[in-house]
Amino acid sequence: MKLITITIALSLWLFAVMYAQAQEVDHDTQTSIEQLTELKEKIIQEEKEALKRGVENINARLENEAITETEAETLKQAAAEKHALNIENRLAIIDNKVALLKRNGNVEDDEDNGMVIRIGSSGKDNENDNVLYIGPKNKQRKYDRRTTSDLVLAFGLNNVITEGESMQDSDFKVAGSRFAEIGWAWKTRVFQNTNWLRVKYGVSFQFNSLKPTDNRFYVDTGEQTELQTYPLNLDKSKFRMDNLVVPIHFEFGPSKKEEHDGYFRYNTENQIKVGLGGYAGINLGARQKLKFEEEGEDQKLKLKSDYNTNNFIYGLSGYIGWQGVAVYAKYDLNTIFKNNPIEQRNVSLGLRFDID
Repeated sequence: MKLITITIALSLWLFAVMYAQAQEVDHDTQTSIEQLTELKEKIIQEEKEALKRGVENINARLENEAITETEAETLKQAAAEKHALNIENRLAIIDNKVALLKRNGNVEDDEDNGMVIRIGSSGKDNENDNVLYIGPKNKQRKYDRRTTSDLVLAFGLNNVITEGESMQDSDFKVAGSRFAEIGWAWKTRVFQNTNWLRVKYGVSFQFNSLKPTDNRFYVDTGEQTELQTYPLNLDKSKFRMDNLVVPIHFEFGPSKKEEHDGYFRYNTENQIKVGLGGYAGINLGARQKLKFEEEGEDQKLKLKSDYNTNNFIYGLSGYIGWQGVAVYAKYDLNTIFKNNPIEQRNVSLGLRFDID
């Protein structure tokens, strides 16, 4: 008797659970159908807005005399037909989903209205082709986008031009003295209907290091900064200056205008680029690193001081490149040290990478 009671109770519990699940599935299915029905109105509105923007772009081209009135009417008619077909096809997809839901009770919703996080470009025609993009998957492209941005990386050899001396008599090791730069830059087309001239501007960190020759290091004597011989044998002697600068370049070079449906872009791929300009900023600090052996023990000294370096940094720079790689040179017009009787200026030569 007790076993029968337990069996009946379990049966009733299983029935109740199955009924509740069925009710939940029915409720979810009905909710999904209602959402899809609401989505149909949203689709119609989206396509109408897209058509409106397309017509505005065509009118803008007509006002700029880029196309004739006949061409404008043809483009408007083609745009209207396109968006009408879009509405028809997208609504058919929704109707099919509703039919699947009613028949099967569940269907995966792949309507592409979500968000995307992307690192790097997904194509040369993408509206949001910067290094990092977070936003809608199908963001409407602007008809004319005159400003883009990219990451700037550069590195190479660093040295000093000393007044009255040639580079062959440099006080610094050629291969051991290096520079690096990292920054963010924007590029804006100067003229409305041509892309042969662009302005490139941004902000960068510059790291200029020098390795003195002949076992020497920099000493701040109070009135000036000079190289002196270290009393022990140096395994390494490196002097580094860190700068925060704002570079501005005028970039020249050919490009190809590419027309698309509702927008256009200037493509500079496979073209030579030449940039001429300069930079200005502040000196963030100077430091030295010394390595040597004393009484059989390896020693390291990290010295940070003012070293009488100039606080205001400004100079000339330029590059010539192909694709995203360029030969890059920069020259400080300010002297490295304020009160030294002999003027010394930093000079760098290396490679530059503009990563968009």
